[in-house]
Amino acid sequence: MAQYFVNRNAQTNGDHEVHTSTCIYLPALHNRLDLGYHTTCVTAVRQARNTYRQSNGCRTCSSVCHTQ
Repeated sequence: MAQYFVNRNAQTNGDHEVHTSTCIYLPALHNRLDLGYHTTCVTAVRQARNTYRQSNGCRTCSSVCHTQ
């Protein structure tokens, strides 16, 4: 299981990216919302969408959940 976070700041396209705790693109502490531990990014992104409807997996650490 990995710990996931969603970026409180949206990307230019409106996406709030979901990252693992070990991602090189993990946002600063004050810019992330803890999503807890998940077995896959699928459930982490689903949880992120409860807060930010337009959430997406990070291309680097959650590539399975990243959409164009």
